[in-house]
Amino acid sequence: MKDILGRLDETRRLWLGEVVRFGIVGITATLIQYLVYWICLHWLSPWLSLTGGYIVSFLYNFYASTHFTFRVAANVRHGVGFLLSHGVNYLLQMLTLQFFLWLGVGKQVAPIPMFCVCVPVNFLLVRYFLKR
Repeated sequence: MKDILGRLDETRRLWLGEVVRFGIVGITATLIQYLVYWICLHWLSPWLSLTGGYIVSFLYNFYASTHFTFRVAANVRHGVGFLLSHGVNYLLQMLTLQFFLWLGVGKQVAPIPMFCVCVPVNFLLVRYFLKR
């Protein structure tokens, strides 16, 4: 029984570590994406600005997620899974951004509630593809 509880505690500790590391990487990636979005808004539409920010953030996020958050090899299989999960996340971000803009939220602020919706979904998707 003690062995089972020990493994459960270890599993919980490892999962909590992933969540904390994901938070660090996620906050950094989100700030990178928002900064690129905000700069690009001076010349581009919100959708093109979001796309530019997403690409820059994606590159950072893949490296940081594989090496730091989930501590897995950055290989083709993980890259494809990461790309698929982020493809879904990108579409969700575009739809959510459009929704908040439609509601009348300013284009400089609309990504903030969008991130609140999309970041938790992205965690689940990335974790599924990188840890399976």
